[in-house]
Amino acid sequence: MRIHFIAIGGSAMHNLAIALHKKGFVVSGSDDVIAEPSKGRLAQYNLLPIHMGWDESNISPGLDAVILGMHAFEDNPELLKAKELGLRIYSYPEYIYEQSKDKLRVVIGGSHGKTTITSMILHVMNYYKRDFDYLVGAQLEGFDTMVKLTAEAPVIIIEGDEYLASTIDRRPKFHLYKANIGVISGIAWDHVNVFPTFDNYILQFDIFINTIQPDGKLIYCQSDPVLTALVDKSTAPVEKIPYSIPPHDLRDGITYLLPEETPLHIFGDHNLMNLNAAKLVCATLGISGKDFNRAISTFKGASKRLELMLSEAQTNVYKDFAHSPSKVKATIEAVKSQFKGRKLVACMELHTFSSLNKNFLLQYQGTMDKADEAIVYINENTFKQKKTTPFSSFEVESAFKNSKLHFFNDALELKAYLLGLDFKNTNLLLMSSGNFGGVDFVKLARELSK
Repeated sequence: MRIHFIAIGGSAMHNLAIALHKKGFVVSGSDDVIAEPSKGRLAQYNLLPIHMGWDESNISPGLDAVILGMHAFEDNPELLKAKELGLRIYSYPEYIYEQSKDKLRVVIGGSHGKTTITSMILHVMNYYKRDFDYLVGAQLEGFDTMVKLTAEAPVIIIEGDEYLASTIDRRPKFHLYKANIGVISGIAWDHVNVFPTFDNYILQFDIFINTIQPDGKLIYCQSDPVLTALVDKSTAPVEKIPYSIPPHDLRDGITYLLPEETPLHIFGDHNLMNLNAAKLVCATLGISGKDFNRAISTFKGASKRLELMLSEAQTNVYKDFAHSPSKVKATIEAVKSQFKGRKLVACMELHTFSSLNKNFLLQYQGTMDKADEAIVYINENTFKQKKTTPFSSFEVESAFKNSKLHFFNDALELKAYLLGLDFKNTNLLLMSSGNFGGVDFVKLARELSK
């Protein structure tokens, strides 16, 4: 099979390219810019384009398929040439389905927790050396790539994003996988540039439930009232399996699953609910609750999901991917609850299209109230890149309605402020889907420790 990737440098795209290369396919690709870690990983497998940019000569009648990434626009010359030649054009979720349509498909959806739930399932399956394929949105310990596709594996575990499949396919990705076992972790409005109302956003999850194959299973968080109401009224011919927070105990900063008192590396109510979702999925795949607990006790978390950057006697520094209101609130509450005797400095970056929308900004009201000190940062260049009007400090502070909030739009000023704080008996939580204007998190943690 000869496959060409238009916009090969994307996170999912380059991992899929590597997975197909490992499967024995002849893979080529193009992009106008490729950053790390995609660049280095593609180079490792000799898949990095020799020249950056689009070239219609990359498209020939001999190609079996073209896979189109979100980074490529409708007027992309390679896309136009592929259409002209009548080649089969896929979005990457379409192609994942094409390669897995004869497998048992487990699809994890929801506004938050998708990566963690998927990572937990993968960790447990890998612990018992099960044969499985997967697609996950973070690099995991013990896994070379974020995508694996083989001919032999009987099951595939897929993190199901609700964002659009491609510029020419406006369907949410998780609608395309046709799950046999579907998971929904919760519903909290996001992606307002695509789903302008909450009702429109909820509709996407209703459609997802109806894409689950007949006699399949829906595992859902019953602690979410919006999701529970949606599931209760659904007439989809699937088995509905609810979950919530499992029995647990917290002692000396460590969370234990009860009744076996299994110690965990992860913590927080949201992660415990994620764990229960993963446990139910693994049960459908033949892994007992006792075996699941044994394996999950060795799970240290997914990259950038409450990732511990520094741990000293009285200070921990975490970085987390949290950026939407529900994620920010849950992550702050998790750290604050886990370390009841410590203060918490919570710092988040507004970075996504949704968070930089003035109307959506109001959704952040109260999300940082549990922090002892709340900090919001916006890189002014982000407004230029996303072609939106910059916020004033007054607009940000008014939206959050938090008297303890400090606002920064200069990364160096933010760093200087953090380095000037006393972190004795205090934790720092850095939350963003961006990079705080290029701040080196590891270096910052080391400097704070001094």
